[in-house]
Amino acid sequence: MKSMTGFGRAKLEKEGREYLVEIRSVNHKYTDITVKAPRNLMYLEDKIRKAILQKVARGKIDVFVSYANYGIEGKNVMINKELAKIYIQELTELAEENDIPSGLRASEISKLPDVMNIQLEEDSSETIWLELLECLENSIDNFVEMREVEGNRIRQDLNARLQQIAKNVDEISNLSTGLLEEYVVKLQERIKEILKTNVVDEARLAQETVIYADKCSIEEEITRIKSHIEQFEKLLEEIGPCGKKLDFLVQEMNRETNTIGSKSGKLEITNLVIDLKTQIEDIREQIQNIE
Repeated sequence: MKSMTGFGRAKLEKEGREYLVEIRSVNHKYTDITVKAPRNLMYLEDKIRKAILQKVARGKIDVFVSYANYGIEGKNVMINKELAKIYIQELTELAEENDIPSGLRASEISKLPDVMNIQLEEDSSETIWLELLECLENSIDNFVEMREVEGNRIRQDLNARLQQIAKNVDEISNLSTGLLEEYVVKLQERIKEILKTNVVDEARLAQETVIYADKCSIEEEITRIKSHIEQFEKLLEEIGPCGKKLDFLVQEMNRETNTIGSKSGKLEITNLVIDLKTQIEDIREQIQNIE
């Protein structure tokens, strides 16, 4: 099990080239990857996304890539001479029109926009990607490891809450045993009290008992909620994303709990149902952060 919250960082230096990759994530309904990289590396954005998707299934993921090249391999300095001449011509005319010395120098012209650029050779671009990929994979491994650690903590918490839920369900099941017999006794006493007679119409009593049993029986709900708990425990031990499946099971558990609460007229069961709903809501909040 993995949490959707995580952080991973890796740094790599090779032959004057320095890479830094940071990955952060929070919970999200789907997979949303945002890559922030230097302009000259944005052409690698799709490859970065695919590398992450191989090991991550869900979450809002922000990837930060830093790159610095202090070497000279694979670099070509390109000067746009035509653009430089236009700059010189315009600046010279400006100086003459305003009677000010121009004092133009080649170094100053080279600093003007788009005059001097550093271009990377094709072979160098491939080298950069392979080196960046190495750094990226190290960052992803650290990122996934943190998500797994957090996921294990969540799993332990969920198991503890499930045990409490199972305990409450067993108590509700025990308390529900004999409810029908209690109802029959109370109904007989009530009839005798109202009619002031010890004679009770057994046929009518049986009919009322059947109606009550149909309306108030929670055996099916108890069976289903126990089944959901069992499925939940199995999913917690599975390898791979399970957050959406767990979310569905929690909805079903909550539905069965509501039905039990609406059917039961016993105070002890009502109190246990309230505790059940509290535990289920806590679980629902926890699994929102599971991949």
